[in-house]
Amino acid sequence: MDDYKTLIRQAFGDSSEDSGDDDRHRQLEGSHITDESESVFGEIPKWERISEIKGLSLCRDFLTPDQQSTLLASILQEGWFTDASHNQAMRFGDLPAWANELSTCIRELIQYSTYDPESMDTSNCEMDGEDCTFPSKLLNREPLFNQLIANSYQPGEGICAHVDLMRFEDGIALISLESSCVMHFSRFENEVAANGKQLEPKIPVYLTPGSLLLIWGEARYRWQHEINRKPGFQKWDGQEIMQKRRTSITLRKLCHGK
Repeated sequence: MDDYKTLIRQAFGDSSEDSGDDDRHRQLEGSHITDESESVFGEIPKWERISEIKGLSLCRDFLTPDQQSTLLASILQEGWFTDASHNQAMRFGDLPAWANELSTCIRELIQYSTYDPESMDTSNCEMDGEDCTFPSKLLNREPLFNQLIANSYQPGEGICAHVDLMRFEDGIALISLESSCVMHFSRFENEVAANGKQLEPKIPVYLTPGSLLLIWGEARYRWQHEINRKPGFQKWDGQEIMQKRRTSITLRKLCHGK
């Protein structure tokens, strides 16, 4: 656990004891995380399993507000988002240093996650599927990620329903910054049609600033995801989410030879 805490401090700085608690309390308002939740500088961060979807796990307290600010500053230094018309940047192969540090922190976090290694087969996560945050066959690959997408969304801007391209391997990490939002997951229509089933309701996932979402297995291949930030679509616990600029970082691994 000390290795993880050291890595994340080195990459994104220390947490502010004065402002971090208040900011985090506001950050998690409306979520299912309780006041007793621990920060990355205390006990092991907690994961939420999205029970309806196998292969989908959420860590809301991956980065503190101060660490988010440090990460955003690193992104801005890249010069990608000089004006509102430049809202996306992609990198393949050699990633920026901060992205490699982010990947290392993700790996360390998963390794120190709250599972009992004596009660499950961590080599292939064959237990139930729901108890596995990220299969070791993905976690131990080198590099863990070699492609990133950085997006800067203005209020009202989102992403259409999609499944990530097959040119990327299984196992995707998404870090959400600045504005909270609801990402909706739905069964991939082609599979639903082939099975002759009716469309199932969309599954909402509430992404707070500093949260980390891991997508693999069924969640990666059989579910499409979207973020509709038009008025009336962004609600959680019956309340409309205030629309602000939102920045996201998506990390993936390119298939060999692609």
